[in-house]
Amino acid sequence: VFLRVKTMAAFLYEDLKPKSPYIDRQTGMSPDEYNQQLRRSCTLYIGNLSYYTTEEQIMELFSKCGEVKQLIMGLDKKKRTPCGFCFVIYFSHEDACYAVDCLNRTVLDGQIIRADWDIGFKEGRQYGRGRSGGQVRHEAKQRQNY
Repeated sequence: VFLRVKTMAAFLYEDLKPKSPYIDRQTGMSPDEYNQQLRRSCTLYIGNLSYYTTEEQIMELFSKCGEVKQLIMGLDKKKRTPCGFCFVIYFSHEDACYAVDCLNRTVLDGQIIRADWDIGFKEGRQYGRGRSGGQVRHEAKQRQNY
């Protein structure tokens, strides 16, 4: 009951959500087009995962907010090993809203994770975009530490 009341209340602020500070420039969309896609999306980008977090752990956590349609683990492009992110796709936009509200900045497997909106998964996006095959963000951190 609480979930549905919270979800119905979320419609009052529909124009305020979902907005993501991140815009994937590889889509070629304008910021307005991108934000319009986000308003209909059921897909979340989950970042800052431990490389050792399992699909089962992610499913257990995100299933508490609604029925998960699909989980796609982010993989190192070259090694095909987890590289700290995934996509969670819900059956409904309302469940995805609830997950962002409740699980963003939650601790999972010792890491503070980030749950953010995504316009939708396309094949190939599960691979890290960094030069070494992992995430660009992690490569930048490593350069700073040297």
